[in-house]
Amino acid sequence: MARPKEFDERAAIGRAMDAFWARGYEGTSTQALCEATGLGRSSIYNTFTSKHELFMRALDHYAERGIVSRTALLEEAGAGIERFRALFSFTIDEEVATHGRGCLVVNTVAEFGDRDAEIKARIDADTARHLTLLAACAREGQLDGTIDDAREPADIAEFAHSTVAGLRLMSRRGANRAAMEAVASIAVDAIAAK
Repeated sequence: MARPKEFDERAAIGRAMDAFWARGYEGTSTQALCEATGLGRSSIYNTFTSKHELFMRALDHYAERGIVSRTALLEEAGAGIERFRALFSFTIDEEVATHGRGCLVVNTVAEFGDRDAEIKARIDADTARHLTLLAACAREGQLDGTIDDAREPADIAEFAHSTVAGLRLMSRRGANRAAMEAVASIAVDAIAAK
């Protein structure tokens, strides 16, 4: 008879996510994962099979949290260009509050590029979800006259998504709020209706 798990697997994944987010995949040792999750090595390997699998689960957890919070943020921001202004502002506020922690997905892209097919597939899926959401916001903004209608909504979505990633990387390299706000302002001006 199998022994029941004596820990909350979702909470352990969340704590592992924080460890990977702080140190990156390569920089997070199995010992660091044990300390972060409060689990022993055997519990980690019996439950998650490998560091890589635990990382994949942590990345999934992060992505799910991200799309839910991003959707809520954009819905609360109003309509049109205000949604993009709120997105950039939230990104900057979060980066300032976390002292340049960045985004686990952006950090993972920087660490892995496309070297790991499983990780790339997860990042591609997360990116597609965000681009779909942002393209819908761009279309709505074009309809209400606040976003430039000379551009394709999909292109605006890519631009906004890349701007968020750029702001995250700026923060990680130590850029201050004023520098990030200047970039965000230029981005808003670039997609606003003329």
